[in-house]
Amino acid sequence: MDHARRRRYVRRRDSPVVAVRIALDTDGFVYRKWGGEQRAKAGDWLVDNDGDVYTVDAAVFARTYSRVDNAPGAYVKATPVWAERAEQAGSVRTKEGVTHYHAGDYIVSNSGDDGDQYAISAEKFETLYMLADQDR
Repeated sequence: MDHARRRRYVRRRDSPVVAVRIALDTDGFVYRKWGGEQRAKAGDWLVDNDGDVYTVDAAVFARTYSRVDNAPGAYVKATPVWAERAEQAGSVRTKEGVTHYHAGDYIVSNSGDDGDQYAISAEKFETLYMLADQDR
């Protein structure tokens, strides 16, 4: 990521996800998404983000999501992200596998040091996130 172009964003509180922990005795599973193979393991979370279904690493989920009051299975991303728009197509390694992206998509990091990256389409990102200095 180009640190000069990267900006801090927060998830809109009115856009929770539905999530279920994979609390099963399993060796995990492999699935195809974002142009590559993704891997989920016991303890990870299965997330439905307005019809976009994927898994999130257990430690990442615990650190970045919080439960919505009185709403079983509803969570909102509670920590900020750092993001920039991709100038050209490429791919980024995630905790679950590899995500391919197009020019104009957002490359997002859950930490300020470029760790824990993923990519998301511009349309989806701009619906779900806003600049951190804007009113929530």
